[in-house]
Amino acid sequence: MPRMSALRTPRTPERCDLLVVGGGINGAGIARDAAGRGLSVVLCEKDDLAAHTSSASTKLIHGGLRYLEHYEFGLVRKALLEREVLLRSAPHIMQPLRFVMPHDPSMRPAWLVRLGIWLYDHLARREVLPASETIALQAHPVGAPLKPGFTKAFAYSDGWVDDARLVVLAARDAADRGATVLTRTAVAAARPDDGGWDVQLQLDGDAGAPTTIRARALVNATGPWAMQFLDRILPQRSGRRSLRLVKGSHIVVPRLFEHEMAYIFQNADKRIVFAIPYQREFTLIGTTDVEYRGDPGAVQADAGEVDYLCTLANHYFRRQISAADVSWTYSGVRPLLDDESDDPAAITRDYLLEYATAPAPLLSVWGGKITTFRRLAEEAVDRLAEALGNRAGSWTRGALLPGGDLSATIGAAQRPELDFAAFVRASAARLPWLPAPLLERYARLYGSRLDRVLMDATGLERLGAEVAPGVYEAELRYLRDEEWARSAADVCWRRSKLGLRLGPADLQRIDDWFAVVAG
Repeated sequence: MPRMSALRTPRTPERCDLLVVGGGINGAGIARDAAGRGLSVVLCEKDDLAAHTSSASTKLIHGGLRYLEHYEFGLVRKALLEREVLLRSAPHIMQPLRFVMPHDPSMRPAWLVRLGIWLYDHLARREVLPASETIALQAHPVGAPLKPGFTKAFAYSDGWVDDARLVVLAARDAADRGATVLTRTAVAAARPDDGGWDVQLQLDGDAGAPTTIRARALVNATGPWAMQFLDRILPQRSGRRSLRLVKGSHIVVPRLFEHEMAYIFQNADKRIVFAIPYQREFTLIGTTDVEYRGDPGAVQADAGEVDYLCTLANHYFRRQISAADVSWTYSGVRPLLDDESDDPAAITRDYLLEYATAPAPLLSVWGGKITTFRRLAEEAVDRLAEALGNRAGSWTRGALLPGGDLSATIGAAQRPELDFAAFVRASAARLPWLPAPLLERYARLYGSRLDRVLMDATGLERLGAEVAPGVYEAELRYLRDEEWARSAADVCWRRSKLGLRLGPADLQRIDDWFAVVAG
C-alpha cells in the first residue's frame, strides 16, 4: 500500500471567544451557531465526534408522542416545530417516516390513542408531513408482518435521521465558518482568570505539556459527564444541578418486514418501542429505559434488555426472534434532568441551559434530545452573545447543513424525500460508471458534497485501492481530511454503518490504512 500524506491536525489558536467542550450534537450545534455569528470558536472532544450518546439514539426526528401522556405539551410542541426545519436542512441524512401503532386494547383504549395522535397532528403546523389516519390491518401491507389478532392501527408521521452524521455535519459547518474542531482532545484543566478562562488541552498521543488556550467564555456540553466536568473546574460551586443517567439500548436484526413504514409498539409497562427499517437489510428495535450508574463511556446492552426487546417484538410480529438473531446492539446514556420521577421513562426529555457570568462566563447544557439541538444551540448562543458583545443574531433556522443543498443538481427544493430521489437519479445519469449501490450510499452520506469525495474521478479505478469491499481510498481520504475520521470505527460505525456488513479483517485493513496515513 503506498504511503499517503500525513494526517492534518488543526492548529490550536492561543485565544478564542468561545471554547465548547463536548463533541456530541449539542456541542457541535452550539459551535456551528456561534461560528456562523462571527465568534471565534474552538470545539474539543475527548474522543471522536458523536462517540457516545449522540450516535446511540433511536435515530428519530420526532416530537415524542408518548411524552403527551406525561403532559409534556411544551416539549412536544417545541420538538414538532423543529421536525420540518431539520428535514429541509439535510434531505440526504434525514427523511420523513410513517409510523404505525397497532391497537392493543389491553394497553390503552382506542379513544385515548386517537386523542393523543390528534393532538400530535395539531400542536404544530405541518407542511411536509401528512396527517394521521386509521388503518384496517387486514387490507394494508403493514398488517402482513403482524399477528392476526391485530386488526386496527393508527398511523402518523415523523422523521428519521442518521444521528452520528448529523453531529459530523454540524461540526463540518462550524469548521467551514471558521471554528477549530479538535477531536481526541481532552480538557486537562480549566480555571477562571480575570473574567475569562485559561484552559489546558491535552491532545491524544501527545505526551508533552498541555496546550493552553485563553477563552472568553466556556460551554459545558459534555452530556453524561456534565456534572463531573463542573465538579472538576469549579469544585466549590453552589446550587448543584442533578442529572439522572438513563441507559437506552437497541438491537438490530435481519429485516422483519418488506415495506418502508415503521412500527411503534405499546408494552404492558406503559413504555413504547419502535421497529424501524434500517440499512435496507435490517430492522432496528429500541429502546429501553434503565437507570444507569456506571461509566458512561463503557455502556452496553445487557441480556435482560435484549430479551425485553425481543419479547416485545414477538408480541406483535409473526416472525419470532431471539438473542441469536441479533446482528448488533448499541447503547447510550441519556443525561436527563432529575425531576424525581420514580419511572426512568417518565423523566423529562426537555433541556435546561444554566448560564453564569461569575467567576467567568460559563454555560452548561443539561438534558436535551436530537430533535431540538438547533433550537437549543440558538438559545445557548443568544445567551452568550450578549456577554461577548456579539449582535449578529440567529441564522440557523433556514440554513442547510453541508451536503443538504441539492439545488445545483435538481433545481429549487420541493419536498425532502422527492428532492433526494431526484438527486440520486440525476447523479446516476451524470456518473454512469459508478455502481448503483455505491452511488446511492455516497449520495445518502454526502449529498451535494459527493463530488468532493469523487474529486475528478471518471472511473471506478480512479477512486484508488479498494481497501475493504465497497470502501475506496478516495472516500477514506475525504473522511480523513474533511470529517476528522482516524480509524475503522470512525468510518464504519459513526460516519457510516458499513460495520454491519464488513468483517473483522476488513475493519483491520481500514485501520491499517489510517496507520500508514498518520505515519
